[in-house]
Amino acid sequence: MTSQTPSPRPYRGVPADQRRARRRAALLEAGLQLLGTRGWAATTVRGVCAQAGLNDRYFYENFPDRDALLLAIIDEQAAQGTAQILDAAGRSPRHLRERTRAAVAATVDFLSEDPRRGHILAHEFPAAPLLQERRRKIIHTLADIFTAQTHELVDRVALSDTDLRLTALTLTAGVWELLTDWFRGDLDIGRDHLVDYTVALILTTTELAAKARPDLV
Repeated sequence: MTSQTPSPRPYRGVPADQRRARRRAALLEAGLQLLGTRGWAATTVRGVCAQAGLNDRYFYENFPDRDALLLAIIDEQAAQGTAQILDAAGRSPRHLRERTRAAVAATVDFLSEDPRRGHILAHEFPAAPLLQERRRKIIHTLADIFTAQTHELVDRVALSDTDLRLTALTLTAGVWELLTDWFRGDLDIGRDHLVDYTVALILTTTELAAKARPDLV
């Protein structure tokens, strides 16, 4: 006869898995608050637990260390931003300029609507080596979106798959740096100017890249 480990009992009517999910969400929110206001160095396990109102036992129930928490914060925010971009693109007309504007505006607005996101982009990514690999991953994800949208909107893509990928990576990395400077306050332009310029940059660069391969036109 085999014995089974009893499932944890609900506490005040809340199942154990839901309580754990709530604690994890509280830790992520606390980490986002500290990272987005006080910075990478100040976001400690003790500080996050105090911000969340939890003891460190619950921290280590969810994350092996501080770095794992901080990467989870970045991954969660990146997933939310990507979803917002795709939603805006999906609701826009099937037209290259309009779709590009919708995606760019969604990106800027996602980062702007919560000041902590803009702070992390402008100050924490450049300061934390751990985030450089995540930056690369996010850029490649956004480049994938650019590539997929181009194939969806353009009947005949004049670029080879390799050149389209190169264009997507170049534009995505360049726009990342542009947004970093803007959120840092290094660019004295408004939101609409930033969106207009970025849209024009993407459309112009794509057109020039196509012309650079006349054998494919």
